[in-house]
Amino acid sequence: MQVNNRLFEILYILIQKKKVTAKELAEKFEVSTRTIYRDIEALSQANIPVYMSKGKDGGISILEEYVLNKYILSEKEQNQILFALQSLEKMNCETEKDILDKMSIIFNKKVNDWIKIDFSDWSTSKENTFQIIKSSILNKQIIEFTYYNSIGEKTLRIVEPLQIWFKDKCWYLIAYCRLKKDYRFFKLTRIKEIKVIEENFEREIPKRSENLKKLKKILLELEISKEMAYRVYDEFDINQIHEKENGNFIIKVEFPENEWVYSFILSFGEYVKVISPEYAKNIIKRKLEKTLENYL
Repeated sequence: MQVNNRLFEILYILIQKKKVTAKELAEKFEVSTRTIYRDIEALSQANIPVYMSKGKDGGISILEEYVLNKYILSEKEQNQILFALQSLEKMNCETEKDILDKMSIIFNKKVNDWIKIDFSDWSTSKENTFQIIKSSILNKQIIEFTYYNSIGEKTLRIVEPLQIWFKDKCWYLIAYCRLKKDYRFFKLTRIKEIKVIEENFEREIPKRSENLKKLKKILLELEISKEMAYRVYDEFDINQIHEKENGNFIIKVEFPENEWVYSFILSFGEYVKVISPEYAKNIIKRKLEKTLENYL
């Protein structure tokens, strides 16, 4: 165990137990009592109020009212650390649960259960996919899966998973795709039959890669009928919504331009009208004409 880690562990034990002997600490960390005395001296030099007492009930102690944030971290910084650790713990990061417990004791604070993240949706498939991808990213392992793109095309992908993104109500995987020989975004809900390949990779996610900014975007102006108010407030940010006098909504929003965005518009049926851009109106018209042909 590294020295800094051991010092942190000793501090945690002292705050939790109040008093412990040098022999007990030496046995726990598998070091000599002389090393423990040097550690206690290092803590003392760092202005942490530890002290040693001799005699039958002697041992190493820390001042009763000591909490870490009084000496190192502000109240705001302490809360930010606990909230961040709690977020990770809610995402099933088991190791963070232990750290969270220790930090809450050191800060002498009760952790408020302020966040709940559930990946299960209506089945367990999304949760399993998420956990496999998370593990593969951390262990730098190649994954293989069947992927369905926005127009339903099915392909087998072998990728180097780099990062998980949550954007605009959806989860995405950023990975280097060996089929396309480039970086790609994969929507988690379209990833099926995922499995880990026993092969590791070394690639890191580019910090400022233009490959990750290639998505062509479209600025849409839509009019959506008041009957769809429940969807308007579910689907769009309040800053994108302007209510007309007749109760209808004018929406100005930017989306990645792909087949999904047109399917999304069409999902509003008769209750939506594309105002701009003109070419998007024409695409919607052609799609509606093709749909109508199915019923002629």
